[in-house]
Amino acid sequence: MAPLADLYQLTMAYGHWRSGRHRVPAVAELFFRRGPFGGGFALVAGLAEGLRGLRAFRFSNADVAYLRSVLPTTTEDAFFDFLATLDASEVTVSAVPEGSIIFPKVPFLQVKGPLLVVQLLETTLLCLVSYASLVATNASRFRLLAGPDMKLMEIGLRRAQGPDGALSASKYSYIGGFDCTSNILAGKLYGIPVGGTIAHSFIMAFTSLEEVQPRELPPLAGGEPVDLPMLAESWLGRNFQGLLDTYCVRRSGLPNFCAVALALHQLGYQAIGVRLDSGDLAQQSKEVRQVLRACGSHFQVPWFETIPIAVSNDISEKSLEDFRQEGSEIDMVGVGTNLVTCPLQPSLGCVYKLVEVNGSPCLKLTEDEEKMTIPGTKKIYRLYDADGHPFMDLMALEKEPSPSVGQEVVVHVLGQLSEATKVVPTSVEPLYRTYFRDGQVCELLPSLVEVRNHAQVSLSQLHPAHRRLHEPQPYLVAMTEKLHYLLTELREANQ
Repeated sequence: MAPLADLYQLTMAYGHWRSGRHRVPAVAELFFRRGPFGGGFALVAGLAEGLRGLRAFRFSNADVAYLRSVLPTTTEDAFFDFLATLDASEVTVSAVPEGSIIFPKVPFLQVKGPLLVVQLLETTLLCLVSYASLVATNASRFRLLAGPDMKLMEIGLRRAQGPDGALSASKYSYIGGFDCTSNILAGKLYGIPVGGTIAHSFIMAFTSLEEVQPRELPPLAGGEPVDLPMLAESWLGRNFQGLLDTYCVRRSGLPNFCAVALALHQLGYQAIGVRLDSGDLAQQSKEVRQVLRACGSHFQVPWFETIPIAVSNDISEKSLEDFRQEGSEIDMVGVGTNLVTCPLQPSLGCVYKLVEVNGSPCLKLTEDEEKMTIPGTKKIYRLYDADGHPFMDLMALEKEPSPSVGQEVVVHVLGQLSEATKVVPTSVEPLYRTYFRDGQVCELLPSLVEVRNHAQVSLSQLHPAHRRLHEPQPYLVAMTEKLHYLLTELREANQ
């Protein structure tokens, strides 16, 4: 896993090694600067993968040989010998639990250890958590738009950026709130429920009922097999989960589906559902439901009116907004391209910055104030109001005492640092947990289902104003007086 890095990480590592500073203690933090997709929050994801990467962090003999071929020929042999002994056994990682809501500027992963190793881990950790958090956040937005009852299926395997991107999308969209995936390998590897329907090509591959083989289906309760196509044709003559719109929904797909479903019912079976894949999906779903209800009533088949209706066809956030505004009878939505490729924002923009070196806080000063970092090793606290909603994330220096419930705290809110504000939390939650120490994962990691459940609980706790997907009320991120004093002191000293 160690070679999963940018080349300049190795050239910097060589500089630290040559100057004898490679073992100096350092602390780095990982965060993002702006809420993705125009929203105000993100979901933390990829932590388990990052921890596995840390556990496997080392350069093999083949890795070292390759580095010899790409680094300058003046690089000392002793440096390569040093790399062959390197691991993450002196690294400590604290992080916000996977599946948690996180906000801009709040560091959700903290790395402590020897300077050289802390620096080398930058690209690896960014790679493992950035896209994971982005696609989990994207999925959570679809879930919020769909509501709690509509089923969401991830169907992006053929649209994703290669097999790695596809597997990550399946895994992290499940954390974000999707119910299942079409990706068989993701189901096998991660235990995600899998599902699917049929494609147009399957229907187009048949030109007549004579091509249907085998034709006979025994009744569920037992008895002589029955010619199912012939039985369906008989129901079609009495007619006032397939794909309905290969040719025409109302004139072909829907009557044929009803005939087959009624034939199956006669033999003791129940149809799974139908899928719409083109046209005005909301309007068609209402028309299909109307026919299913009429058919069920006419032939006295009560379950007919509740047959699930699934839709697909380049579904986006706007599609779900339209379904809600127009009203629909849609039970399940398949989302592919607009989920897995995150076209509205292809990167979360996570950054990894040093905040302390050799016990001294450090910060990055720049003409772009947004890129300024906040110095010092920190703890993060989430403050809750009387209604159980989080209203502020508070950054404090590591050695400061925790804020107390019911007691006034003086803070400086990011964006208005010159002003002091007083808040009184009803509940205080420390966000960091130590997950990695002495080369090993030191806390039991939750299952994928547990992470998914935690994500949904985290989303439900957000105040609706902060949860809005468009123009949300900004969530407050603040620092303590001591941290503000340190920031001010360092800024003045550097100026």
